[in-house]
Amino acid sequence: MANIVVVGAQWGDEGKGKIVDLLTESADAVARFQGGHNAGHTVKIKNREFILHLIPSGILHKGKTCIIGNGVVIDPKALIEEMKGLKKEKISIGKNFYISGRAHVIMPYHNVLDGKHEQAKGKKMIGTTGRGIGPAYVDKMSRAGIRMADLLDGRGFKEKLKANLSEINFLLEKKYNERKISVQKVYNEYMGYAEYLSPFITDTVVKANNLIEKGKSILFEGAQGTLLDIDYGTYPFVTSSSACAGGVCTGLGVSPKNIDGVLGIVKAYTTRVGSGPFPTELLDTMGEELRLKGGEYGATTGRARRCGWLDTVALKHAIRINGFSGIALTKLDVLDGIDKIKVCVAYKYKDPTNSRSKKGQACRLTDFPQQAGVVEECEPVYIELDGWKKSTKGITRLKDLPKEARAYINYISETLNVNIDIISTGQKRDEVIILKDPIKKTKKHK
Repeated sequence: MANIVVVGAQWGDEGKGKIVDLLTESADAVARFQGGHNAGHTVKIKNREFILHLIPSGILHKGKTCIIGNGVVIDPKALIEEMKGLKKEKISIGKNFYISGRAHVIMPYHNVLDGKHEQAKGKKMIGTTGRGIGPAYVDKMSRAGIRMADLLDGRGFKEKLKANLSEINFLLEKKYNERKISVQKVYNEYMGYAEYLSPFITDTVVKANNLIEKGKSILFEGAQGTLLDIDYGTYPFVTSSSACAGGVCTGLGVSPKNIDGVLGIVKAYTTRVGSGPFPTELLDTMGEELRLKGGEYGATTGRARRCGWLDTVALKHAIRINGFSGIALTKLDVLDGIDKIKVCVAYKYKDPTNSRSKKGQACRLTDFPQQAGVVEECEPVYIELDGWKKSTKGITRLKDLPKEARAYINYISETLNVNIDIISTGQKRDEVIILKDPIKKTKKHK
């Protein structure tokens, strides 16, 4: 058995929840290593739909260990609501669930500051979910954060809360003309959360590494996607955490030598939520068709996703950073019935400095630019492939796909130089073609 990282290869929303749920059958544990409740992983099992924000998707399987690592920022209220919601659905949460004591806590003032900071940007708004994620990570890095383990020490927690609110209340009053936040009110609220969550808070570094030492397999579940990574995404239109495979090591305390593979989740087209550059975005009827057929609305916010053609320039960037050992291609069925399917193979960019092109001429870029402003000015260079008329929904064998769909899959694999291990042909758990199980490292039927 292998320890596998599952990460999004685009701007998130690639369908990671379903793939993690699928692979959990072969794993012993599932662990989240970054992000917060701004993530939304949707899993459909028969006629039941589950939307998970903080708890790993593996919780839907009996006998699987689920871990929230120290790289995650946690809103205790949101986590408890999610736990109670799952319990109502008869999903067991007990000794199979662990929360890192090192994980940082999202406080009420983080939510307030998140909204105020976003409003202040005006037309340059990032498109944050406003759930306090960014400010919580800011406090973590400025060493003013409060961690889950702090909630277990009432006196120490209150002292830290007082220190933080003395500064934040001054800011709220003087700059934003907002009311002060009561120390006692927040303290009482969070002590209630602590009572509920204390049985689950532990040293997950020890827990995860003990599992590995015993030969157990862990599925490392990422949130968001590579192009939203704080370092490698389209900064500043990114999330506040390390959404790439490297985030596993810092977000869970697991050594790189214990990671056996990285599975990149790639949507058969491209979507993005919020502001920021998106070279292949379609602002026409085709973009709307993809949105409607794909149900492209955020699981967390309900916001409509921007839709466009597949972008191999961006995907090669994701492959370079993450070192994908395989790809899971999702939402292939959304492309059913389209006559011609376009794929972006390069960008055209008119460099105002003329350093990469002759005066007045556009240069051709095949490497993803590091500046969001440059990406914004890029025009996609497309190749065109034949679409298919036959429905691919629910197909479970590669040979049963239309030849044009197989050609599209082969083109993606050959262009990216990465094997496609899994193909999703619908939202449900069993609507999938498994060519290779990355955890068992075994090939399946074709």
